[in-house]
Amino acid sequence: MKKFFKRLFWILLVVFVIIQFFRPKKNIAEGMSVNDITTKYTIPQDVQASLKTACYDCHSNNTVYPWYNNIQPVAWWLANHVSEGKRDLNFSEFTTYNIGRQYRKLEQINSEIKEGEMPLSSYTLIHKDAVLSAPQKMAIASWVTSVRDSIKAHYPEDSLKRPQKPQQEPAK
Repeated sequence: MKKFFKRLFWILLVVFVIIQFFRPKKNIAEGMSVNDITTKYTIPQDVQASLKTACYDCHSNNTVYPWYNNIQPVAWWLANHVSEGKRDLNFSEFTTYNIGRQYRKLEQINSEIKEGEMPLSSYTLIHKDAVLSAPQKMAIASWVTSVRDSIKAHYPEDSLKRPQKPQQEPAK
């Protein structure tokens, strides 16, 4: 039995060493995107600082990677996490969203932060600076509300709603 565990240990060690050579592509873009949210909407400096600290690692084209990103399989897990975050909301590509999606994403930011859903607790466990204080949450909520109010004042109401899928008639 002891021989089995020794052999298993060596096999796992070899696999661990080999996987270190397979790294995911990093989420690092050169400069600011022309589609960044800041190119269309004015963001107060304190709100921008909060968003960069608490949101941008997973929701932009520029992730600041921690040291443990150099260890596999952690890097794969982080790459997947960032990919999912960007798929849901990407501040670097925000202006490519149609106006209705921008409007809904802003509301989603508001509700996720107010409900404490974002930033994720798994993220804030290690990134203590990403924990948003009550005043930071209020500042973000106030900014989101003002931007949404501005959008609502400049666009027709039907352009802000999610398009309804056509109803299919029941099969006979």
